[in-house]
Amino acid sequence: MTTPTTPPRAGTILEASGVTMRFGGLTAVRGVDLTVNTGEIVGLIGPNGAGKTTFFNCLTGLYVPTEGTVRFNGTRLSPKPHLVTQAGIARTFQNIRLFANMTVLENTLVGRHTRTKEGLWSALLRGPGFKKAERTSEERAMELLEFTGLTARRDHLARNLPYGEQRKLEIARALASEPGLLLLDEPTAGMNPHETRATQDLVLAIRDQGTAVLVIEHDMRFIFNLCDRVAVLVQGHKLIEGTAETVQADERVIAAYLGTPTEEDTTPPAHPADPATPPPPGDRR
Repeated sequence: MTTPTTPPRAGTILEASGVTMRFGGLTAVRGVDLTVNTGEIVGLIGPNGAGKTTFFNCLTGLYVPTEGTVRFNGTRLSPKPHLVTQAGIARTFQNIRLFANMTVLENTLVGRHTRTKEGLWSALLRGPGFKKAERTSEERAMELLEFTGLTARRDHLARNLPYGEQRKLEIARALASEPGLLLLDEPTAGMNPHETRATQDLVLAIRDQGTAVLVIEHDMRFIFNLCDRVAVLVQGHKLIEGTAETVQADERVIAAYLGTPTEEDTTPPAHPADPATPPPPGDRR
């Protein structure tokens, strides 16, 4: 794949306002505001425990935010995962969640469920409408397997795929729901450099086909090469948002990742002659 030119912006597709998530006395996400525009790739970074996945869970209905709102295409989302998917948001997970004993094609077809209009009786009777919908779903699934480079694996069980291809299959399944916004939670975790570059090309191709992307990732090179904007979460609140250059140069971001020196770290060592310094072993008089 070649790196496509960033398409022109066409308005805001996702708007999260003041999203807060509390678990008892713990506040995991604190009043986060974030927008994603059509045709845009936005990165979400931060140290471990910063609240990134919790924020994703608030966007996709796995959690009901304690405070704040999430709007998609101008409509407030119902905090129920299947309704979020129907609205046009799909996601992958930090830990791969495939149906291990189903084939690659069957896993991809699962993602078509929310786009299939046929009901239970239609499925039981297997009438013309059901058969047509089934053919349409399989054709679309095969298009996505070709798009993600998995056509030759269509009949393989998901559990038998190499790690990098399992990640691709998760993305193919998410795309099968025809999302306007794709959320990727650490898509390159555990990948080698070749797989990471292939994933970067795949995400760019997804964006080039008209799907906006919001991605969590710890690989900073991947994020800064890929994203139009980057937001940084620290201890649940948004520290900064801007271009890759702006974020990389911010001293607060550097401190959040590397830590700030403590007084103990910056205190010069005592002089050997200082009587407060005990003599080294073997030199005690």
